[in-house]
Amino acid sequence: MTGTSTDRPLRVALVGYGLAGSVFHAPLIAATEGLTLDTVVTSNPERQAQARAEFPDVRFAATADELWAHADELDLVVVASPNKTHVPIATAALEAGLAVVVDKPVAGTAAEARELAALAESRGLLLSVFQNRRWDNDFLTLRALLADGELGEVRRFESRFERWRPQLKGGWRESGDPTEIGGLLYDLGSHVVDQALTLFGPATLVYAESDLRRPGAETDDDTFIAVTHANGVRSHFHASAVTPQLGPRFRVLGSEAGYVKYGLDPQEAALREGERPTPGAAWGQEPEDLWGRVGAGDSPLTDGGRRVPTLPGDYPAYYTAVAAALHGTGDNPVTAHEAAAALDVLEAARKSAREGVAVKL
Repeated sequence: MTGTSTDRPLRVALVGYGLAGSVFHAPLIAATEGLTLDTVVTSNPERQAQARAEFPDVRFAATADELWAHADELDLVVVASPNKTHVPIATAALEAGLAVVVDKPVAGTAAEARELAALAESRGLLLSVFQNRRWDNDFLTLRALLADGELGEVRRFESRFERWRPQLKGGWRESGDPTEIGGLLYDLGSHVVDQALTLFGPATLVYAESDLRRPGAETDDDTFIAVTHANGVRSHFHASAVTPQLGPRFRVLGSEAGYVKYGLDPQEAALREGERPTPGAAWGQEPEDLWGRVGAGDSPLTDGGRRVPTLPGDYPAYYTAVAAALHGTGDNPVTAHEAAAALDVLEAARKSAREGVAVKL
C-alpha cells in the first residue's frame, strides 16, 4: 500500500504481544509520527492487560483471522508472532489488501520469502521485514567508517552475537521441531547475516558448524558461519548461547586499519526496562568507555589505536521509514528480497553444517 492519505495516522494491527511485540514493535510504533497502534492480537489475558496499561485506547482481537473482517479499518499489519506463523499470517494480510511488516525471519525458506514478495508486488502492497539491527549503534558507526574509507579495503568481517545462557529456557525458540523455525541459526543468525550482506553484498560460498551444547538441547545453540562475498570480503559469524567469555561484537580488518567494538547496542535493554524513545530526547547512546577503537599494529585491549565515538542507535528510524514508504515519500527500509538473500545463506549454512562441506550459492 503506497500513497496513503497523510490526513490521519496510519492504523496498525500488531499480531503477537510476546517479546517481539511488547518490547520492540509496540513501543516503536507508538513513537512514530503518523502511526497509531489500533489493534493488538493476543488471546492471553495477561498480555492484554499489559498492552492496555501502556496503550489504553487499543483494541484487541483473539486471532489474526478476526482482523480481515474489518480490514478497511486498518492500514498496516505487523506480524510479531512465533516464526512458524509468519508466512500464513502475512499471506492472509496481503490477500486482505493490507500492507505488512514481518519480524525476522520472514519465513523458513528463501523460496517462501520470494513468494510473499511476489504476492505483495502483485497487489501493489508494502511488505517489509523488521531487521532492527541495521539500526544498532555499532552497525551505524561501522557503516560510517566504511563510507569514509578509513579502514582501507576490508578483507575480513567478524561479527559475534554471543550469550552466556547455560540453562535452557524452554519455548518454541528452543524446539527441535523444524516447523517452529527455532534455533540460534535463524534467530541471531538472521541478524548477523543481514548486516554482512548489507555491508558487503551477496554471498558466493558458505561454510558452517552447528552444535547442540546444552543438556537437553533440541536445536542449535552454538553456531559458526563463514561466508565469502562476491567482492572477496570474508565474513565470520559466531552465534552462541554458551559463550562464558564474550568476544568483540565486531572485528573488522582492512588494508589500512582495523575496527574493534565490544558490547551490545543499548536499545533492547532500554526497551526491556520500559524506556521509550521520545522526539528530541537522547536515545540509543552509550558511554565513552564502550566506544570501539580504530588502529593498526596494536590491540584495543591495551588502549591501542584511537577511540571512535559510537553513533546513537536508532530503532525508531525503521518505522519512520515504513510510514514514509506507505505515504509514497520513501523507500521500503528492508525488502523481502533482501531477507530472502539472507535466508539463502542460512539455508546453505544449515546444509553445510549437516554435510560438513562448503556450499556454493
